Amino acid sequence: MTSTMQRELQALREAAERHGARHVHLEHFAYPPGTRMAVNLTVDFDAMLLRRASNEPPMQLAKGEFGGRVGIWRLLELFASHGIHATIFTPGRICELYPQAVVAAARAGHEIADHMWEHRVPKERDLEYDHLVKSTQALERLTGRRPVGTRSHHTLAFLKQLGYIYTSTDTADHVPYYVADAQHQNVLLNLPFHYAIDDAMFFNFGWIGSGPHGQRLADPESVLDIWWEAFQSLYKQGSYLNVCLHPFISGRALRTAMLDRFITRMKSLPGVWFITCEALARYCLEHFPPPRG
Repeated sequence: MTSTMQRELQALREAAERHGARHVHLEHFAYPPGTRMAVNLTVDFDAMLLRRASNEPPMQLAKGEFGGRVGIWRLLELFASHGIHATIFTPGRICELYPQAVVAAARAGHEIADHMWEHRVPKERDLEYDHLVKSTQALERLTGRRPVGTRSHHTLAFLKQLGYIYTSTDTADHVPYYVADAQHQNVLLNLPFHYAIDDAMFFNFGWIGSGPHGQRLADPESVLDIWWEAFQSLYKQGSYLNVCLHPFISGRALRTAMLDRFITRMKSLPGVWFITCEALARYCLEHFPPPRG
């Protein structure tokens, strides 16, 4: 190995160590007695916002609009039929576009959490902070409760300043863990999700000539098989599952029916804890707080 390669390898190791030091695993993490594993059903209620931000054609915008007009209501009906409270990650702009759906979800007992203002985090720090404040205030104004969780890559210092206690973004572990900024400050709990349990990875059909270029129209039964196998493996480990759904995708009738079967199967096993992200975050913070310093 040449000296140049050795220096590059050392630099990579040091970068990995710095990054790893920002992630703190929960020592001796365990669920309450009688609980085998926790399941967070989460919904990214972005409707057409990402389509608009990506400058996608009208057909894509209409696809997103379906999520606000129809899809979100089907998912709310599904959750109600199972007596489950989900976490709805909601951009602030959605409060202007579909206020009735946001209010209905909050009144049904679902957690309304942040998902950015326009489904993007501006690079300019002042504008980023402005977006986060506007989204936080819009959700609180409409639901009567200030959000404490986010699915975004907002600056941790801004999130802490505005009272957030958790994020659900990164995937550095298979159970909840703490994440800090580069200065090892502004610690938040992270509830990891993975794209293997994300409906968009299987069903998000990008219209020809627009992104994403991979055209995905999977058979719902095949996806059910994949997700059920994943759940069973995690259940044996006493692990954690965060299911990521989108109303414009899983709100389609055939996929909603598949979700119904998936939830029914999970409920058939003992010790499955269906819980909101906020409730799980508060449990972790109370029983497994981050280490001082």
